[in-house]
Amino acid sequence: MVSMAPRNVIMQTDKEPSATDGMVVESDSLPSAEVAEPSKRRPVQIVWRNVIVMTLLHLGAVYALILVPQSHPLTWLWTFLYYLFAALGITAGTHRLWAHKSYKARAPLRALLALMNAAACQNDILDWSRDHRVHHKYSETDADPHNAKRGFFFAHVGWLLVRKHPDVMEKGKGLDFSDLYADQIVMFQRRFYFPLMCLMCFVVPTVIPWYFWGESLWNAYFLAAILRYCVGLNATWSVNSFAHLWGTRPYDKRINPAENLSVALSAVGEGFHNYHHTFPSDYATSEYGWYLNITTVFINCMYYLGQAYDMKTTPARVVDMRKQRTGDGSTWKVQ
Repeated sequence: MVSMAPRNVIMQTDKEPSATDGMVVESDSLPSAEVAEPSKRRPVQIVWRNVIVMTLLHLGAVYALILVPQSHPLTWLWTFLYYLFAALGITAGTHRLWAHKSYKARAPLRALLALMNAAACQNDILDWSRDHRVHHKYSETDADPHNAKRGFFFAHVGWLLVRKHPDVMEKGKGLDFSDLYADQIVMFQRRFYFPLMCLMCFVVPTVIPWYFWGESLWNAYFLAAILRYCVGLNATWSVNSFAHLWGTRPYDKRINPAENLSVALSAVGEGFHNYHHTFPSDYATSEYGWYLNITTVFINCMYYLGQAYDMKTTPARVVDMRKQRTGDGSTWKVQ
């Protein structure tokens, strides 16, 4: 097993924390909510505004590909780097820090992650984390915002194009989100989310190439803002779709989430999804530490800079025992 985790991490055991902790270290039970028969589900209510916005966004991203040959090479590099910047706002910030509380971060890092989250434009920290906790508690049921049992398209993007199932709201009321409401940075970002999102997702990535190396505002906007944003969305969505439908399940064969290396690459480390749903409080979301996991590398770097601490990890013996008990027998060796 490859590991570059800091030495002074909190080593978690297979003992579950209290209900107020929101997430458990080792999830050994299947979702409690029942899946409704398609005929019993309420009629789908399409949100046409979202359909139009997503259609225009993807058309803009396709158009941006035409601009690549005529844009500056530094714009290509900037687009990629800003993609990582925004992606880490979701993976290291909204997902591992706020949704799962898998590590703690000091105020400067939390403020930076709040800006990085705004650059990703996937809703504010509170909304994203709230939906994600409900997703883990009621995975693959009607209470799951992006229930993969409703098909690939629904899990990938369709869930954003229709009204949420009533169970999402109803079951979500039973979960504890007090830690999110108590975080002043989370609430500040929520209050000023729209201007922060416009600035970080569209203005900053467009202006930098124009100001520093003379890229046209047109090229910079479509490449560093539109294309980068669209690819980032689909990378995040792929965790809900591809990684919930295809891959191996070495930790728990009874659940949909799977290990998908393609998703791990595109979503900067979030493709080890069978592990993550089995051990949701592990800050690395993988037993392989930093390997194919840029997010874990980032958190480790923040630890050495004194900004991240109390990272939760799962002991190897617990992982191995779980593999033997509920895994599908698949193995993957890190060379």
